[in-house]
Amino acid sequence: GAQGGQDFKLHQPQDKVSVTVGKTLTLGCTVSGSSEPGPVKWLKGWGSENRTIYEDKASAPPRVTRAVNGSNTDFTIHIRDVQPEDVGTYYCVKFRKSLSGGNEVFRRGSGTEVSVLEASVVPGMVAAVVVLCVLLLLVLLVALCLYRRKLRGGVGSPCPVGPAAVGSFPPAPLQCCAGTPSTRSEVLDAESSHLPSQQSSKEENDIHYADLQVLPTAPRRGRSTGTACTEYASLRVAAK
Repeated sequence: GAQGGQDFKLHQPQDKVSVTVGKTLTLGCTVSGSSEPGPVKWLKGWGSENRTIYEDKASAPPRVTRAVNGSNTDFTIHIRDVQPEDVGTYYCVKFRKSLSGGNEVFRRGSGTEVSVLEASVVPGMVAAVVVLCVLLLLVLLVALCLYRRKLRGGVGSPCPVGPAAVGSFPPAPLQCCAGTPSTRSEVLDAESSHLPSQQSSKEENDIHYADLQVLPTAPRRGRSTGTACTEYASLRVAAK
């Protein structure tokens, strides 16, 4: 039996492995050649503090399983739901029966150093944060646009156009005039030009009264700088 085990080989290919918390760790181990009777186990650590991680018994931890059940050559295992305490060096070990009836080490692998990484941020959470930021930005832009529009609307309003009654005289239309301050005299001249050149003595005693008031300016397209709206009303009062 001892001579038959000289061609026995145990191969543990992984030197270092990194795994994220909560994921599954895979540790590879294969054997070849003839061997003496005895189990193949996975140990964590070496020396007096080693701990058995897996062996072909019913007492094996539920989260540690073999990749190929019942195989005599492939002893690769899976460790599910890896946690930070799983950090360490793992050894695939072939045992043989000793003269005393117990198990002794026959071959062992070079060992696989396992490191556990913290869980990364879930991509879905990142996407949700990005979408939320975009929505907040859109809300701020809409609020800013509405605020600016409100400010523009409060500066001035279109000139009123409609009849305005003064006393008992017929209502006179309000005219919206766009021009410079010289517009007042132009309007008066235009009003005077409509009066007949030949008037009776009674008409000559009449008094024409015109009052121009500058209204608040309202921004409009096509209006030159410095223009203002005026309100014009004409009254005719008999002189005493």
